[in-house]
Amino acid sequence: MQLPQIRLQSQMAKTELNIFPAKQSIQQPEAEITIEQPKADIQIDKQPSKQTIDQTQAWRDMGMVNSVEFARNFGQKGHRSADEGTSRRASEGDDLMRIENGGNPIVSHAVNNAYDPMREFNIGWIPSHNAVKIDYQPAKVNIDVQRNEPRISVQPRKPITDYQPGNVEVGKKQYANLEIDFVNVNWKETTI
Repeated sequence: MQLPQIRLQSQMAKTELNIFPAKQSIQQPEAEITIEQPKADIQIDKQPSKQTIDQTQAWRDMGMVNSVEFARNFGQKGHRSADEGTSRRASEGDDLMRIENGGNPIVSHAVNNAYDPMREFNIGWIPSHNAVKIDYQPAKVNIDVQRNEPRISVQPRKPITDYQPGNVEVGKKQYANLEIDFVNVNWKETTI
């Protein structure tokens, strides 16, 4: 037995998309930059160091003096010796004036004048300690720096852009379709 059948066969519609992407290019030219750095202004004031060495006392200790000082010392020593001699002779004259008081002043004067007085002896250093005087004044340096600011100039450049917009094309790749088939169906065609 054959049953009547309705057979349906469908085909879905298909859409086709053609996509053309957008294109963009960007070029950035370098900016023009100029930098000038003026030199700093520097001023240096220097006071030189000073060293003084005084050896005068050391030379005196060794008996080496200039002619003016030598003459002065020799003159002072002569005056001292003359004063001491005058004083000694005055004292001896006083002793002789009082000869009547007893004693033997002539013999005692002869004994005193015959021998030099006992000299003192001690260790000494020539030149004496700290005879050379040294004075030092260090140098003084004053530095004055005036810095100068850099001069910077910038010329910016705009970017170069190129843009091509994209596109989308839409089309039908396949149309929808529906086929209907009747199997084992008896029907009469009627016309109205």
